[in-house]
Amino acid sequence: MLHTPLEIIADLGRRVKARRIGLGYTQAAAAERAGVAYRTWRRLEGQGKASIEDLVRAAVALRCEEGVGDLFPKVAASSMDELLRQQAAAAPKVRQRAPSARAKP
Repeated sequence: MLHTPLEIIADLGRRVKARRIGLGYTQAAAAERAGVAYRTWRRLEGQGKASIEDLVRAAVALRCEEGVGDLFPKVAASSMDELLRQQAAAAPKVRQRAPSARAKP
C-alpha cells in the first residue's frame, strides 16, 4: 500500500520512539548515544523531522543501521543485455601480467 510522505515520516518517528523504549533508553540517553541534541531527538520522534545525518545517527544509536542501506536498492535490469552489463561491471577485475621485459635466450 502506498503512503504519503507525511504518513511515512510520522510512522518513522513512532518507530524510532518504540525502538528507543524497547531498548530502555530515555530520550536524553538516546540523543547522547546518537550525538544529537536532545531537542533534535524529540523533534525526530514527535514530528518525524530530522536531517538524513541525524536519522542515520539515530539508526546507529538504536542498533538498526543495517536497514538504512536497504532503503534504496539497485534497480533491476530491464533486459538481458542490461543484466550482463551490470554483472560485468560488478565482476572483480582480473589483472593479467605483462610479458617480461627480459627475453630468454
